[in-house]
Amino acid sequence: MNIKKHFALKTTRTLASEGGFSLIELMIVIGIMGLLIGIVGPKLMERFDSAKVNTTKVQMKNLINTLKTYRLDCGSYPTTEQGLDALVSKPSSGPDCKNYAPSGYIDKKVPKDAWDMDFLYTSDGNAFEIKSYGADKKEGGDGYKADISVTDAD
Repeated sequence: MNIKKHFALKTTRTLASEGGFSLIELMIVIGIMGLLIGIVGPKLMERFDSAKVNTTKVQMKNLINTLKTYRLDCGSYPTTEQGLDALVSKPSSGPDCKNYAPSGYIDKKVPKDAWDMDFLYTSDGNAFEIKSYGADKKEGGDGYKADISVTDAD
């Protein structure tokens, strides 16, 4: 037997016997992965939704503390018209704040909720409410889509 033919034949047999996964094996692996995602996915999403709600509540508590500092310096909360922007730069309208912090109360911009929406702020200067519409970004909702609201009494 010719030595070249021998090596060529041996190489062909070796490659054929070391082939990858068969289509059936790949389908089984994909099926198992699909089942695992189906079982773990909803629990993971629930944790993700819960984390977003908790993050929004923490942001609201930080805003409450900042608003209380503003009130100590200015004698009242920013009005609805002044909005939360009064925490970034001194308001040009509404009640004058003689002791406004020179650098403001929040750096650069007012934070947004966990769904990247602006907080809704209402105030008459004596009391306030901060609200987020939650995951559905509209008023009302249940569960993780429910509105989140805090007042100065919370």
